[in-house]
Amino acid sequence: MELKHGFKKMLAEANAAIETVSVQDAIAAHGEPGYTFIDIRESEERAKGTIAGSVHVPRGFLEFRADPESQMHNPAFSSGNRLVLFCASGGRSALAAKTLVDMGFEDVCHIAGGMAAWAEAGGPSE
Repeated sequence: MELKHGFKKMLAEANAAIETVSVQDAIAAHGEPGYTFIDIRESEERAKGTIAGSVHVPRGFLEFRADPESQMHNPAFSSGNRLVLFCASGGRSALAAKTLVDMGFEDVCHIAGGMAAWAEAGGPSE
């Protein structure tokens, strides 16, 4: 079966529509006012370590947590901060960032290489 809109096409479209930041730039911004780091990985992945101080919002709940009209809304999304998304390696966070842009969020980016790049670069983790 050939999909009309497979993951490769979806990732290419997402990457064309969103901002990707290097792990070095993300580490430099970490802990600065005006930034909220959002871990979109599953709980099992997060339990192995995450970016210090990040907010956990699994990708499957993203739209519900992001929308202020949802009963599941997470106030991190309405903080006015720059939202810095990450996953394990950068694919899911690119798709999630595109979803937020499509929803109307303007100050959103994701980390190239995700948590793997963060850990390799020695970023603050917990």
